[in-house]
Amino acid sequence: MDPFTIDIPQADLDELHFRLARTRWPGELPGAGWDYGVSEIHLAELVGYWRHGFDWRAQEARLNAFPQFTTTIDGQTIHFLHVRSPEPGAKPLIVTHGWPSTVADFLDVLGPLTDPRAHGGDPADAFHVVAPSVPGFAFSGPTGERGWNTRRIARALAELMHRLGYERYGAQGGDFGSIVSPELGRAAPEAVLGVHVNAVANAGAPSAPGDLERLSEEDRKRAQENQLWWYGRSGYATQMATRPQTLAYALNDSPAGQLAWNLEWFVDWDPAATGQTPVSRDAILTNATIFWLTGTAGSAARLYLEAARDGWGERPAPSGVPTAVVNFRGDHAIRGLAELSNTVTRWSEYDTGGHFASLQAPDVLIRDVRAFFRDL
Repeated sequence: MDPFTIDIPQADLDELHFRLARTRWPGELPGAGWDYGVSEIHLAELVGYWRHGFDWRAQEARLNAFPQFTTTIDGQTIHFLHVRSPEPGAKPLIVTHGWPSTVADFLDVLGPLTDPRAHGGDPADAFHVVAPSVPGFAFSGPTGERGWNTRRIARALAELMHRLGYERYGAQGGDFGSIVSPELGRAAPEAVLGVHVNAVANAGAPSAPGDLERLSEEDRKRAQENQLWWYGRSGYATQMATRPQTLAYALNDSPAGQLAWNLEWFVDWDPAATGQTPVSRDAILTNATIFWLTGTAGSAARLYLEAARDGWGERPAPSGVPTAVVNFRGDHAIRGLAELSNTVTRWSEYDTGGHFASLQAPDVLIRDVRAFFRDL
């Protein structure tokens, strides 16, 4: 376990600004907005803020305020935050991000999770938090060989928790983390006391013949609507799940292009139309800057191909680990589908926040995590 501090050379930041200033804009159809993809007007405003308003050094200092380490597991560098609670009875909890996120997504929840007493909460709800950078992402990247799918990642995270001395712990995750965290429960069922997931990525549509017949009429209709919704917005995932290397050249050469690709899911379509709580510009640009400075946008994209080749669209094996699922605004998980592979003991629905709950509804997410693990 080697202590780690983020310290980006100024020359790297100068080059980023140099490239941003020379962005070649493709133009867009008059009045197209978000109908054809990310709006150029929106992106140009964000790139302007990236150049003239965004303060990377402030975000770097926020990240470095938390203890960070690296270690090598299964031949791969693993970077992680390890924030221990001052409460002696705190439960260990590993939190896993998705795409196009980094551990920066968790900065607003680390304090309340680890030290609820200092944030108006009950000290009995305290956690020791481990927040790894997913292999291939940011400071855990790039990956150096094939096969880093969600199951291999879960096994690596189980080994990480073992090395840290945590023999019983909880797992929480969103987006791809909502796939990795249940896999962690399958990889180490004797160690994982419970799994809490939001933005569940594999329980919104049928994955096996006969799935629809298992659902109520209302849920069957929702599942079919989810299939149509995904068909209209899955182009980015299809590209990364089939030809990520082709995409990597563009992502690694143009910061504006990389940012636009991230926005395909961070904002998706016109944010005014979704009703979701907007993700702050600083949060979006912190993630984009980390990917750019570490040169891992292409490596992160490979996770989609690795997951697809490992049967991403298939139903996972059943897990007996108690599982909580929370749907925020815009999430599509269906309980009847989630229960086919998970022992769901808590289900929550909130008409607030959005897909990136730690950024869009941190207080609600924290309350739901506390309530679930309090009852175990």
